[in-house]
Amino acid sequence: MNMEFATRMSTLGTETAFEVLARARRLEAQGRHVVHLEIGEPDFDTPAHIREAAVRALHDGYTHYTPAAGIMEARQAVAEYVARTRGIRVDAGNVVIVPGSKNVLLFAMLSLVNPGDEVIYPDPGYPIYESLARFIGATLRPIRLREENDFRFDLDEFRSLLNPRTRMVVLNSPHNPCGSMLERADIEAIAAAVLPTRAHVFSDEIYSRIVYEGEPYSIASVPGMQDRTIILDGLSKTYAMTGWRIGFGVMRAELVEKMAQLMINSSSCAAAFSQIATIAALSGPQDSVDAMVAEFRARREVIVGELNRIEGVRCRMPRGAFYAFPNVSAIDADAKRLATHLLDEAGLACLSGTAFGEAGRGYLRFSYANSQDNIREGIRRMREALPKYRPAVRA
Repeated sequence: MNMEFATRMSTLGTETAFEVLARARRLEAQGRHVVHLEIGEPDFDTPAHIREAAVRALHDGYTHYTPAAGIMEARQAVAEYVARTRGIRVDAGNVVIVPGSKNVLLFAMLSLVNPGDEVIYPDPGYPIYESLARFIGATLRPIRLREENDFRFDLDEFRSLLNPRTRMVVLNSPHNPCGSMLERADIEAIAAAVLPTRAHVFSDEIYSRIVYEGEPYSIASVPGMQDRTIILDGLSKTYAMTGWRIGFGVMRAELVEKMAQLMINSSSCAAAFSQIATIAALSGPQDSVDAMVAEFRARREVIVGELNRIEGVRCRMPRGAFYAFPNVSAIDADAKRLATHLLDEAGLACLSGTAFGEAGRGYLRFSYANSQDNIREGIRRMREALPKYRPAVRA
């Protein structure tokens, strides 16, 4: 008998980075060497003091259930960290700790967005925004990020999308995949447009510590917006802790209660020892973060410089995160086909811009969470593979 899946599963998207990683691993199993510039994962070790705190926690018995919203001491550490870095008042009752920050997005949409409500999100953008909004039955309202506008919101277009049915606006700054950042004036204009409406802002600030130019500014810091904002953050990017599965959200206390209810119905709680590690990460020394960002800055210079040496490629300098988003439309607007060629023929794993939405057509995304030597080798492979590449003939 064929298995029949629920209809809703046909609406659920994916994260292409993991699919490309799996294909690259299969090539490696066949003896091929692959340069990995596809996955958005810092290639650094979790700082020693965080690992040591987790080991102590295991020995001290932090191996059992915790309250659904998190251990109070960990929630307090998050509250103090967010208050310090965003300049707002936060207490532990505004914090929920979850096993991976995607849960903050899912739980926020489940709690606030009814089928048919509209969700505005960036295109190109992190694909899970669109995937989860579609999954819960929301009406999708992508806002195009354009290269000529430094991949920031067109404020007039944003205002035109807002209407009484808008329930959530998704922001991501610094931005994946473009590496762009919203200016403070952008954020204040977005806030001014949102405040008269019933919409909430979901502010994905997971890259807020990985910044090279300017200062990150949270929309929760705008007067009147803290109660309308859900901040997503976590440890994966800043502290090289992707495998620890620890994220957190900051929001109104009544929404924390709804998210705790969803935690009870799904994961019960985040791992206890990872929550203790959260305290060490946020309250302990930050020199490892500074060193990592300094190395990412150097890699940024390398990859953008190397990409811009290739005929038919132009790449803006990212201001944050660890992604380069070059325009390759002069080579082939079908960047998915080009990305496949680079993996199969050159052993270079990267992503098509359309993995992040239709507005990513004609772009590739490279993660420079790899060594400078590997970045140079990867772009060298691209340079050598392109003369043999033939775009598809249009009918």
